[in-house]
Amino acid sequence: MRGSHVPGQTHLYRGWRTGWVASLLLLAACSGTLRLAGPPKEDPLAVARRLWHDTAEIQRRDIAARNWLRCAVAAYRASDSDQVARQTEAQSIADGCTHGLMGYLLDQEPGPWRPHTIQVLDESVRVVFRDLPNSLDDGPVALVRADEVTVPVVMGERYTSAGYGVALVGWQAQCHDRPICMLDPPDGVTRALTAWVEPGDDGVAQLVVAGTRKHPDITIGHRDVPLATDFSAAYAALFDRSHINRAAVWGLIGGHEFAQRQGLYLLEDYDPAKTPLIMVHGLGRSPMIWAKLTNLIDGSPELRNRYQVWHIVYPTNTPVLLDRLYVQRMMDHAWHILDPDGTAPAHQDMVLIGHSMGGVISRLLVSNSGDVVWNAVFDIPPDQLHGASTDIATLESVTRFQAYPGVTRAFFLASPHLGSPYVDSVVGWLAQRVVHAHTPELDALLRVVAENRSHENPLLAEDYERNGLSSISTLRATQPVSRAAQSLMPVPGVRYYTFAGHLPGTHPPGDGFVPLASAVIPGAISTTIVKDGHQLYLNDEVLEKIAEILRQP
Repeated sequence: MRGSHVPGQTHLYRGWRTGWVASLLLLAACSGTLRLAGPPKEDPLAVARRLWHDTAEIQRRDIAARNWLRCAVAAYRASDSDQVARQTEAQSIADGCTHGLMGYLLDQEPGPWRPHTIQVLDESVRVVFRDLPNSLDDGPVALVRADEVTVPVVMGERYTSAGYGVALVGWQAQCHDRPICMLDPPDGVTRALTAWVEPGDDGVAQLVVAGTRKHPDITIGHRDVPLATDFSAAYAALFDRSHINRAAVWGLIGGHEFAQRQGLYLLEDYDPAKTPLIMVHGLGRSPMIWAKLTNLIDGSPELRNRYQVWHIVYPTNTPVLLDRLYVQRMMDHAWHILDPDGTAPAHQDMVLIGHSMGGVISRLLVSNSGDVVWNAVFDIPPDQLHGASTDIATLESVTRFQAYPGVTRAFFLASPHLGSPYVDSVVGWLAQRVVHAHTPELDALLRVVAENRSHENPLLAEDYERNGLSSISTLRATQPVSRAAQSLMPVPGVRYYTFAGHLPGTHPPGDGFVPLASAVIPGAISTTIVKDGHQLYLNDEVLEKIAEILRQP
């Protein structure tokens, strides 16, 4: 009967149980170890699958975010597997959950981030910065998912690398507390980063935000896994923030904003082992013209690993020889900061890439002037001139120069090495009257000329009187100083390549601004002529040819 008690039953049960336990102990002794296992743990991949699936039906974002966090941790654990199919699925789920989590967290904390702990309902996630670029090491970093950054058409293709994690862009304002800050773009520093979630040693999940240039892989278990990276998004974010194109046009006619931005700027953290590609824009332009080529370089693993891109910003309303001096000073200043001892491999192997007037400047940077230019101005040497010694020294620095040491290659795109006849057209005539330059160096020139009228080249004096002195006037092929500078060619040991556009129907044949006879100069390793106008920095054939040459030893 239910609830009845049979005498002796308890003793019998206890005796049976004691015997059963004794038997287990005896078996354990024979086998060596007793394992009392609890309920088996659920497969982390199954957990990640369930959380990933269930979160799609959740309306509240905070609950969804908690699920994404748990899902990413479980998927990370599942990624530690020897089975390729399991690795692939776990990584896909981890990336999807991290993507959703990052979207939620960036909405909650849109401002710049530092390492800290964020609460997602009853779960904590610790934000950890790891292997960040040196340029982002100090201060908070503004973050955005790379897929939310639009790559403008002018940059061309979007270059990404598949891998673990979610690609981000980190931005930080230009610093001002160290010399190297002067080599950061005025619009701030943008760098490609990657985020993923991993379990912390103390049980608190970690959201890792890391740079990928130093360490492009992470280790999960016993294997190295490449990180996902968007190489185009970082530069596109900087491109979007910059208004330098508008400033460049105003700078041509005397605006001050562009002049305040002049300098040499690094597009990535300096690497003493990588060859600098120093890009020099043309008349009335800015470094933004190099968007497509910069993106192409950074998007190629081979080129990205060998080269670092540097952009030059210089005032384009001043005479070409003065611009050459300015760019030389910018390079000197950069190397004084980066490699004052002059021992870095990067210092011994530089490449110049110049478009239009930037190509002329680049050619002059790899040429020796001797007395050729000086003699086009005065008929006596500097030590016989009257005037302040500082003014005469300034004039010498403009007209007497040596090839810049360490430059081994140069690319000239649509460059008017022998001037442009269009300067004498109606458009050129108007430009000469709109474009004006006023600099300390030109003031020094005027003072020296005023005290040495009898020794000044009369043809030069006549030209200055008629056309003034600016970047436009010095593109005239008949201008005495320009004609002297046109005779200067790259020194032996510098390999150079010319590129020119040829539009049907142009007279003289050329790109509509620069004649072929001016853009194509002797001694080039190769000459590439394309059916296009003056903007060769957008021509795919030209850019691919540059990339092909850069891949060579």
